Amino acid sequence: MKNTIPLRKDVPAEYKWDLTAIYKSDDDWKAALSKVDTLSKAFCAFKGRLGESKETFLAALKASEAFDRNLEDVFHYASLLSSADQSDSKAQEMKNLAMMAYTKASGEQSFFLPELMAISDDKINEWLSDSAFDDYRVAIQKRLHNKAHTLSEKEERILALSAEAMQTAQTAFSMLTNVDMEFGKIVSEGEEKPLTNSTWGSLISSADRNIREQTYKQYYGVFEKHAETLSSLYAGSVNKDIFISRARGYKSSLDAALFGDKVDESVYHNLIDTVHKNIQDLHRYYALRKRVLGVSELRHYDVYVPLVSSIKMKTSYEQAVEICRAALSPLGKEYTDTLCSGLLCGWADRFENKGKRSGAFSSGCYTGYPYILLNYQDDNIRDVYTMAHEGGHSMHSYYSIKNNPFPCYEYTIFEAEVASTFNEQLVFQYLLKNAKDDEMKKFLLSKRADEVLATLHRQTMFAEFELRTHENAENGKPLTQESIRKIYRDLLEFYFGPDMVFEKESDLEGLRIPHFYNAFYVYQYATGISASLALAKRVTEGGEKELSDYFNFLKSGGSRYPIEALKVGGVNMESSAPVQAALDTFKGIVDELEKIF
Repeated sequence: MKNTIPLRKDVPAEYKWDLTAIYKSDDDWKAALSKVDTLSKAFCAFKGRLGESKETFLAALKASEAFDRNLEDVFHYASLLSSADQSDSKAQEMKNLAMMAYTKASGEQSFFLPELMAISDDKINEWLSDSAFDDYRVAIQKRLHNKAHTLSEKEERILALSAEAMQTAQTAFSMLTNVDMEFGKIVSEGEEKPLTNSTWGSLISSADRNIREQTYKQYYGVFEKHAETLSSLYAGSVNKDIFISRARGYKSSLDAALFGDKVDESVYHNLIDTVHKNIQDLHRYYALRKRVLGVSELRHYDVYVPLVSSIKMKTSYEQAVEICRAALSPLGKEYTDTLCSGLLCGWADRFENKGKRSGAFSSGCYTGYPYILLNYQDDNIRDVYTMAHEGGHSMHSYYSIKNNPFPCYEYTIFEAEVASTFNEQLVFQYLLKNAKDDEMKKFLLSKRADEVLATLHRQTMFAEFELRTHENAENGKPLTQESIRKIYRDLLEFYFGPDMVFEKESDLEGLRIPHFYNAFYVYQYATGISASLALAKRVTEGGEKELSDYFNFLKSGGSRYPIEALKVGGVNMESSAPVQAALDTFKGIVDELEKIF
């Protein structure tokens, strides 16, 4: 861990992502931005004419694609610049200009969906049967799926014009937590180290319990000072979700979030119910953690420290890349060579700098690379898994783009979390197989228990929190700081069980999770790991057919609905069986840990 966080301008170029694959310069970006209005007008020339003829409809779709591809590049480039340094006013301005262009064009193009829905089913199906529509057929059929929730042209225009304003809560939350909040420093190993959203992970997992406690209370103490503001921002985000769901005539905000992907609400509820039924294994793990750590009371700041403290791993970025290469070898040389080359040459923004967005993400578009933002720390083995995780997303994008036309290359979030956690499982299996002694096996097994529960149990808890807050607001119960924290504390107590003692600040965790501003997103981490554990077992224990099935899933892109795409890969998420199987895997790890500790 570096003791000082560099400014963006001081980060060596080879450690940054190469955005020239999108635009060679900011001037090229400006030129593309200036085309947005022209391309929008070219598409809008078809207003009132979509149903005129098959030829007119096809020409309109081509004009729409030209606009969409240009705007995607414009927004993607600006968004990546902004994420790399949120304190860079120029990058923020570029992102805002892209958002303004999008909002303006969305208002102008609001005629499209109502006119599309007005074309008779017989006529549109006849047109789409023509091979000239091969690139557009799936995308149009998916839009027609939303016919019951498409409004009039005027109403669609109003919603389109409100898009920028509806981002206010999320934008303010990000700026507050990543730029404005200062968390101070922590003295660790005789040195002062900055406490940030990125260094939090290393400091909270320190073997020194005093450092963990100080980190926890100092970090959440800053959130406490802003608790009313954060509560208001989150309540505003929930109210936005409810407004959209009611405006479009959905049964609920959950229905609105799942409907477009044809994911039945039973998938969401089955996840929560199945985790509830198996919660005793999670409680067993925390009881084990309490015993192994030798503490009289297990505190919330004790859940991240490794159970095996004798193992000190320092893994350079380049070493992590080679671990990924070896671990992912069951997927073939083309896969590993492509990913590792990307991680070393242009895809990845490797390390933390001041103002950089915390955490990690993969962001691919049809042009350029499937970019990866990291805040890699060489003393945290979790970051090796994160590299493999985000690499899974990027390779999913890589194969989707190679095998699909632009209108249907984008896969859903539901599918995305499969490819990423699949990679994590292969990394774990590789490291465990190559463990040099029993102490290393203990270390890896305990780390894997932490990783699985973080993705399966913890994300399910988050999903249940989102469900409860939205249901409360939908039922006329205002979301206040007190009510939000009460909902979150109740869930903490249920999921962590009787061996956990919480601090008064613990429920502030519910006010610091960025994903909560993209409602009903996090459950897909839990369903994703459930599917990925099944697929990883299927691929590693199977043969050419099982591997081919998995690659057919990766190549599907947006050409199928997610449930169907996963069936192609070999798993059925409409059943609770994959979730139960994942929970059984966790139970097996806990059983093994109880034997060896």
